[in-house]
Amino acid sequence: MVFFGLLLGPLGWELFGTARHQKALEFVTGYLIELSLSVDNLFVFLLIFSYFKVPPKYQHRVLYWGVLGALIMRITMIVVGTELINRFHWIIYLLGAFLVYTAIQMLRGGETELEPDKQPIIRFITRHVPVVRHYERQKFFTRVDGKRVGTLLFLVLIVVEVTDLVFAVDSIPAIFGVTTDRFIVYTSNVFAILGLRTFYFLLAGVVEKFHYLKVGLGIVLGFIGIKMLLPVLSKLMAALCNVVGFQNLGHTVHGVEEIPVGIALGVVAFVLLASVLASLIWPAKAKSGESD
Repeated sequence: MVFFGLLLGPLGWELFGTARHQKALEFVTGYLIELSLSVDNLFVFLLIFSYFKVPPKYQHRVLYWGVLGALIMRITMIVVGTELINRFHWIIYLLGAFLVYTAIQMLRGGETELEPDKQPIIRFITRHVPVVRHYERQKFFTRVDGKRVGTLLFLVLIVVEVTDLVFAVDSIPAIFGVTTDRFIVYTSNVFAILGLRTFYFLLAGVVEKFHYLKVGLGIVLGFIGIKMLLPVLSKLMAALCNVVGFQNLGHTVHGVEEIPVGIALGVVAFVLLASVLASLIWPAKAKSGESD
């Protein structure tokens, strides 16, 4: 919120001039999207730490280095993504279609299955970097018979980094649906990721209670995907209206090619808040440990 205030004030005036209010709204919208997707990541991180039985006192170290790695990976993806969009604008439509597909998959639900040892990239890394299956305090590497090998904590770090990379494939296109300004895209990602480590220890025990959050995220991703596809969809709908004889409606629809950032911010905030409130009002039913 302090950074949002700076964008509205001296920093925004220095960087964007009279466009600072628009950029500030883009930052808040992107931040909410990235932060909500990061909260969804917490559940997966919880599963990872549980799967590898990581002691709580070691989890801080994994998340610290995981956040640093995420920042490097995301700035690379943002630079490449913005460059491609600037050179080939039609890529934005592919990203929009991908977000709609992701939203459908997310809304379909299903249990999260976690079997890191079976992931190809994890198997590739462990094949080339020997890893012992035990912890050596907070060390990522140790020596066995004079040879430097990775510890189980190193393997956990790799799994966390790969998981964040997979989530970034969804979240980076989502922020491009709000803005393609590199500064706004990266700062919204940075603030969301920097909060991820703190949010984990704050929400790790209650994140499962937000069972409707995934539904909310699916709706948000679908909305952003449609926002990115709107220029194409409006032309198709206008052509359809003209074919069936509704020329006036077709002319009106043809002019709707963009959703203002203020409206997008309102929709994103409302959907996320509604999903959290719904989770609290209608708690998830306890799962039975007995098999049918």
